[in-house]
Amino acid sequence: MATKLQRRTASLRKLHLLQTLNKPKSVKRSCSIINVLLHFYELKVKLEEIQREYQNLLKNMRIPQEVKVEKINGEQFVLKVACNKGGDKLVSILEVFDELGLNVVQARVSCRHFFSMEAIIGVGQDQKTSDMKDITDAVLKAIDEEQSGEQEMLVT
Repeated sequence: MATKLQRRTASLRKLHLLQTLNKPKSVKRSCSIINVLLHFYELKVKLEEIQREYQNLLKNMRIPQEVKVEKINGEQFVLKVACNKGGDKLVSILEVFDELGLNVVQARVSCRHFFSMEAIIGVGQDQKTSDMKDITDAVLKAIDEEQSGEQEMLVT
């Protein structure tokens, strides 16, 4: 007997909560439930619309190319790169490091919404100390060549 009463009070409490959610014009139980379901459906449609807008913004987002090099000590640098994603940018940058005789000590790369890389690079044993401007120019050139290569592939 007590369980029936508990279930009924729990059910009435839930119905009252549903009625407060949608401010019903009718006190009928079925109308309240239908109104709440319609409200949830409207919220779902709005959420899907917002998600579509967000995806379109991400597709059309263009960020400026940015390459920063900071000297840590005599033979190590911190390199930060940010540009639009696509292509083999990481491979191009690593090839530049190889050409300049630089070793990657530590790196973090992300391609979620755009390409970003933060790396600690060191000068190799048999290599003379590189200049920050040389590193910046070489990385920018590699990124530019990569993006121009992508444009050519899109055109043909």
